[in-house]
Amino acid sequence: MFKKDITAGQKSKVKSSVQRGIRTKVTETYPLLAPHIDEIMPKKEQLDLIKLPDRVSLYALHSTPLFFQHMDDALLPHLTLVHRYPSCFPRIRIDRGAIRFVLSGAALMAPGLTSTGGRLPNPNAKAEDEKYGKEELETGAPVVIEAEGKEHACLVGVLKMGTGEMKEKKKGVVMDAGHYLGDGLWKMHLD
Repeated sequence: MFKKDITAGQKSKVKSSVQRGIRTKVTETYPLLAPHIDEIMPKKEQLDLIKLPDRVSLYALHSTPLFFQHMDDALLPHLTLVHRYPSCFPRIRIDRGAIRFVLSGAALMAPGLTSTGGRLPNPNAKAEDEKYGKEELETGAPVVIEAEGKEHACLVGVLKMGTGEMKEKKKGVVMDAGHYLGDGLWKMHLD
């Protein structure tokens, strides 16, 4: 989605009623983020809407990107927000072999998640893997992708295949496009 460098388009202020709706949608989609919503989007601060190519809207506070949305799709967090609040988003982990493909903008494939280094939600998870959850994620769920052996998340997107189906099939495209480290959205300056 953001493979090439992009420039920020038209910037406008978000109405307070729309801003309240965004806050509500964020807390519904990411319930673990609810206690931090006043830090992320203070009620008295003005949220900006920045139009990007391909009908993508970016919501930012001052010059800090927070969330982006393609048309009426799910509201997805920008990786800078994910890095500030890593435990507040549903997440899964890819193995070391998939990292270079993800960071080049390739589609995320199931083998990178179902191999030994990958982690998916597991009801019988060991203590160190509980952060990936016990509940299966459904098709269309927004998710953060972490990488084996790395500290920060590297990709944010929407699942094309549920985690139960991934475990069963062990092949296929899991995520077509998303926002990854080093892409146009990551490099874009809002100053």
